[in-house]
Amino acid sequence: MQLSVIISTYNSPEWLEKVLWGYSCQTFQDFEIIIADDGSDQRTVELLNRMRVETGLDIRHVWQQDKGFRKCRILNKAITQARYDYLVFTDGDCIPRRDFLQVHAEEARPGHYLSGGYFKLPMSTSKAITKDDIFSGRCFSVSWLREHGLSFWRKSYKIGLNPSWAKVFNHLTTTKCNLKGSNASVWKADALKVNGFDERMPWGGEDREFGVRLINSGIKPKHVRFNAIVIHLDHSRGYIDPERVKANRELRIANEKNKVTTTEFGIRQLGDKD
Repeated sequence: MQLSVIISTYNSPEWLEKVLWGYSCQTFQDFEIIIADDGSDQRTVELLNRMRVETGLDIRHVWQQDKGFRKCRILNKAITQARYDYLVFTDGDCIPRRDFLQVHAEEARPGHYLSGGYFKLPMSTSKAITKDDIFSGRCFSVSWLREHGLSFWRKSYKIGLNPSWAKVFNHLTTTKCNLKGSNASVWKADALKVNGFDERMPWGGEDREFGVRLINSGIKPKHVRFNAIVIHLDHSRGYIDPERVKANRELRIANEKNKVTTTEFGIRQLGDKD
């Protein structure tokens, strides 16, 4: 099996470098990385050029002009550029544990999408993580995270389960298996079938709406929230607009109710204009 890992980013090279170090030490090796870049400046280009040399990773850069938050559009462009049949979606602020891609590859099944989660870190802990912490895996240890600024959190068990218990928790969890763009995977053919992400949607549930259309088209959701582990680096969220979030939610609920399987604002509508 071969994977196309689609990583969204925007002007966050410090965090993206840490994320790429995480992919450089994956136990699963047969993958490409597509950076879905929503208009970053030259710093990201320079980082990717350097990381290709230092890591040997197969990294391609899909970029569009900065015209505001257009994550859905750049994700659709990245989907069309993917060489392989299975897509893993994540973000440029989510460092993967070394078995992250192995889990997605092993858990993939025809007619299903996989949905994981993330373990959110405070800013002090995010900044403390080094390349060596990622390579050694110590930044995925709850004790190490607490020593570096993480306060006690009842959900800490999410990253400390062994593989057997993780599968049990995936089966027993009552959390709804919504698609999360920071940690999800889907067959490329299924993503194309529903016409990708709806480009009308800015930040706020656009990934979940994509998952709704997959489910409406017959694709079943499957949890990997306790065994496909990423840690989420902190950052500001100045792009949040409560009114747009509300509109996104209303569209998603309507599509769920009406069993909508595709969008007229997706991959097939991509043109030459940026």
